[in-house]
Amino acid sequence: MPDLSSLLPEENYSAFLGDLKSKIRRSQVLAATALNKEVILLYWQIGQKILQQQRVQGWGAKVIARLAQDLRREFPQMSGFSPRNLNYMRTFAEAYASEEIVQQLLHKIPWGHHVKLLDAVKDTKQRLWYVQKTIENGWSRSILAMQIDSNLYQRQGEAVTNFDRVLPLPQSDLARQLIKDPYSFDFLSLAENAQERDLERGLIDHIRDFLLEMGIGFAFVGSQYRLDVEGDEFFIDLLFYHLKLHCYVVIDLKVTEFKPEYSGK
Repeated sequence: MPDLSSLLPEENYSAFLGDLKSKIRRSQVLAATALNKEVILLYWQIGQKILQQQRVQGWGAKVIARLAQDLRREFPQMSGFSPRNLNYMRTFAEAYASEEIVQQLLHKIPWGHHVKLLDAVKDTKQRLWYVQKTIENGWSRSILAMQIDSNLYQRQGEAVTNFDRVLPLPQSDLARQLIKDPYSFDFLSLAENAQERDLERGLIDHIRDFLLEMGIGFAFVGSQYRLDVEGDEFFIDLLFYHLKLHCYVVIDLKVTEFKPEYSGK
């Protein structure tokens, strides 16, 4: 059978592959942005509801703790309903009274960026300026924090004059954080699976050290190794082969405390 690479003109194929990669990355950012919009809007709406009920009912701060307890009981997979985060939702809604600003601008950056801005920048005009600059430049949260600490607004600041429909470039730090945002995974009830995949990637990135920890004789075969069993697909998190024992070693990753049923998998 001829080598497939010999049947494809390398220059044409490379351009074709590059185009597909760009489209996939762009679609990932668009999907993550749409999901992030729902998360940010939901958090703003929850904050508004809390503010409204505190004004109407005269409820104090204790309602936050009770609300957190009840919401986490109903949605145990969502870490976003901690008392601390509910307080941030309330502060977020108090800082931005109009839903329009959420729909036009604020939904374009992850929740963690907003938490940093609420903590570090008290002036609304400055906060909006940092939001706009974050979108334009694709800043990660750590870069945003550095720009705030260096007083970038005071050095370059100007009012936000429009709300252009800007999306972060697919290769930007902001795009990567949108795609990996844990609050988005929580929103979809995917947090545990996502954390396991992050653990898997971390182990693969340090595979040499991991093999040394496991001992002599282990050879790495692959991650997410596909098995076809009578038409059903299964994927092994990490697959190794032991050279001395002449057997495969399967590792199934979990990020929770050990449960008895894990031993039978």
